[in-house]
Amino acid sequence: DLKNAADVTLKVYNLLGQKIRTLVGENQTAGYREVIWDGRNDDGMLVASGIYIYRIEAGDFVQTRKMVLMR
Repeated sequence: DLKNAADVTLKVYNLLGQKIRTLVGENQTAGYREVIWDGRNDDGMLVASGIYIYRIEAGDFVQTRKMVLMR
């Protein structure tokens, strides 16, 4: 939920810190957003089940969390 317009990036990384996918990389207006990751990398290849890290940056806000991809 963006309170103000901001440059937003949302990236997925593996546990080695390698970038797997960029899901969002643009300026977005205020409002609610939802992003669904299809389990593919930037090349369109399916990635393995396991633990991944996502990092979202929106203006001054930065958050990093773990997630589990199960097939």
